[in-house]
Amino acid sequence: MYQTVHTSRSEFVPIRQLSYHVRLWGPETSSLPPLVLVHGWMDVAASYQFVVDAFGAAFMQGRRIIAPDWRGFGRTAPPVPTDHYFFPDYLADLDQLLDHYAPNTPVDLVGHSMGGNVAMLYAGARPGRIRRLVNLEGFGMPDNHPAKAPARAAEWMDQLKALQRGEMALKTYDSMDGVARRLMKTNPRLSQDKADWLAPHWAQPDAQGQWHILGDAAHKITNAQLFRLEEALAHYAAITAPTLAIEASDDSLGLWWKGRYTREQYHERLQSVPDCRTAQVADAGHMLHHDQPQAVAALIASFLD
Repeated sequence: MYQTVHTSRSEFVPIRQLSYHVRLWGPETSSLPPLVLVHGWMDVAASYQFVVDAFGAAFMQGRRIIAPDWRGFGRTAPPVPTDHYFFPDYLADLDQLLDHYAPNTPVDLVGHSMGGNVAMLYAGARPGRIRRLVNLEGFGMPDNHPAKAPARAAEWMDQLKALQRGEMALKTYDSMDGVARRLMKTNPRLSQDKADWLAPHWAQPDAQGQWHILGDAAHKITNAQLFRLEEALAHYAAITAPTLAIEASDDSLGLWWKGRYTREQYHERLQSVPDCRTAQVADAGHMLHHDQPQAVAALIASFLD
């Protein structure tokens, strides 16, 4: 089993009618800017453990690190069952989490994938709250033409009905080992020891011994609203924090979108950020914080210092 270097603790914070689960490393208080780590879709805050462990002793000295489970993921359960999630809620959740943990101090914000998209939009909406911004493969989505809106609305309504019929339920597993195998199948670079450590953070068993992923199936419902590139770029242009966009050597965009949205187009979008630099992590895929935590940690630490 993977052995952690820096032990985390958990607490629950009341945020917008939710009991938000937050994982913390380091001291209760610090004179350093808090480091806030936000995870991606179908992931959990504990996913950052390998990067935290890869930070050097000098970087960790007196460093307070805060990583929430987004609503409907991990141990942040909705107060009542819901059938869809509204993307701007992540911005409002993050805003009030920062009110709680850093009411008077700009933070260093790191986001992966969906969390990277949230971080970029939030940094544009609340530029004064972010000291440094790191985006780990938070590419955004392909641009959409308004003419697609009726079909998207119909798709959203159809999926709501499918969810109610139980057709979008997440797969369950017979054992924790089955969960670990699923994690390694999704990411072949993930080692057995890390998969075994992640599995009980990423899923939990029911009374019958079936392991359930700690992610609400309602997250699979497509967004009823189209992604609008002009709006995203307006957020990017409003970012005042120095920004580092880290990507993996594997081309996730090419795999996902088959030419509809490319890495070159992503780089063009980043030109809207007033102070942005890029870096690439070799021998890594989309879960680069699992694949090469030492390289990711070194890039983050160097940039924040």
